[in-house]
Amino acid sequence: MSTSLASPFRAVARLGLIPQIVIGIVLGVVVATVWPDAAASISLLGEVFISALKAVAPVLVFLLVMAAIANHRRGQPTHIRGVLLLYVVGTLCAALVAVVASFALPTSLVIDAPQASGQPPGGIAEILRNLLLNVVDNPIHALMNANFVGILAWAIGLGMMLRGSSETTLGVLNAFSDAVSNIVRLVIRCAPLGIFGLVAGTLADTGMNALLDYAHLLAVIVGCMVFVALVTNPLIVFLATRRNPYPLVFACLRGSAITAFFTRSSAANIPVNMELCERLDLDSDTYSISIPLGATINMAGAAITISVITLAAAHTLGIGVDFASALLLCIVASLAACGVSGVAGGSLLLIPMAASLFGISNDVAMQVVAIGFVISVVQDATETALNSSTDVLFTAAACRAKR
Repeated sequence: MSTSLASPFRAVARLGLIPQIVIGIVLGVVVATVWPDAAASISLLGEVFISALKAVAPVLVFLLVMAAIANHRRGQPTHIRGVLLLYVVGTLCAALVAVVASFALPTSLVIDAPQASGQPPGGIAEILRNLLLNVVDNPIHALMNANFVGILAWAIGLGMMLRGSSETTLGVLNAFSDAVSNIVRLVIRCAPLGIFGLVAGTLADTGMNALLDYAHLLAVIVGCMVFVALVTNPLIVFLATRRNPYPLVFACLRGSAITAFFTRSSAANIPVNMELCERLDLDSDTYSISIPLGATINMAGAAITISVITLAAAHTLGIGVDFASALLLCIVASLAACGVSGVAGGSLLLIPMAASLFGISNDVAMQVVAIGFVISVVQDATETALNSSTDVLFTAAACRAKR
């Protein structure tokens, strides 16, 4: 009997990680539908998985970036400039796609939602101020609070100071980096169980009924993200590499977007992206820096969310938006998106800042934010999937670009 029961588990264990995740998704939907009370308890698996990823990600980023810079030798190509350029171009293009879609498919909202909690940034100046303060954060505080801007600043600084150190010092640093990487691999192996718990818990708590009232808004947002993932980003990659981009695009969507969709955190998906970059045989000196950096500043999905919901609010209130104002919104949404931390729901509280461009009061804007939270089960998951998979896509494109 025990042998017959163990056989299916052995068969599942022999499958790759992605098929195991798909099985976890299906089982999560089944449990949430058939046995919702049990699904609420099973959600603990998802919470533990997310907590484990969030716990290990700051340490991993700190050690990998520091080790990569400390081990770098003059003359070694890192392609970081190319990656940063692709991040900026990709975010601006995503915002432009969102503006065009909003004009083509205008959305009206029923602004009767309760006031959303949280204090939005007052403007671009405040976002830049917060970014600067995060850069000079105490390193221990930055690690404890997953302040990736501060972590990157300290890792880059220490890595530069350690360049030229003895082989013994560099060997110890690399040993710590490898040890944390191995811990990450163990955590990632638990992804199917974690996603099983996340899917079951999310569907048991919210269901899909809450999304029906705002189906049009959600369709525009998700449609823009799918268009960027399958059309805009491949075009950018083609222009950078002059090769067929779709094998790389689909590899990044399979390897990164699926887990990011359910974790809803670019920061938590950093270890997954690191492992994907290793499987794609990318330059470790590049991805050890570009991936954590991308989780902080590469926010094409956030730019789409900010642009679409802001223009929906303007359309609902009967505010005319000309081309110049829409172009300004693209720039503001892109800059604001770069200031969004890689956590679930981070883009929504930036909407009032963008809405202020059209004279929309903060009270009304925060009601629109509340609508954003209603659809965030799908919106934020899709946004994170686009953001995180694009980090790997543009890193790979920069590494493979013809010189």
